Amino acid sequence: METNETTPETTTDTAAAAPARYTELQQLVAGMAADFDKFYNQNNKAAGTRVRNAMQELKTFAQTIRNEVSSIKNSGGKPGGDTAGGDDAADSADSADSAD
Repeated sequence: METNETTPETTTDTAAAAPARYTELQQLVAGMAADFDKFYNQNNKAAGTRVRNAMQELKTFAQTIRNEVSSIKNSGGKPGGDTAGGDDAADSADSADSAD
C-alpha cells in the first residue's frame, strides 16, 4: 500500500484546505479496504501487517489535522497560524471537549 508522507503541516487557504484534507482522509481509508478484506475474510496475515501500518499512518494523519485545527482555532480563525509548539494547552482543552 502506498503512503502519503508529504502532507503539509500548515496551509494558507483554509477554505481549500478543509476539502483537500477531507479528500486525503477518504483516500487513506479507501486504500485500506482491500487489505481489510484480505485479512478478515481471507485470513491473509501479510494483509494484517499492512492494515496495522495503514492504521498507524491514519493515526499520524489525524494528529496532524488535530494540531492544524487547534492552531487555526487558537489564532482567531485565521489560516496559517503558529503550529510550532504551544498546542499542549489546546490539546488539553480539546480533550476536555471530547469527553462531553
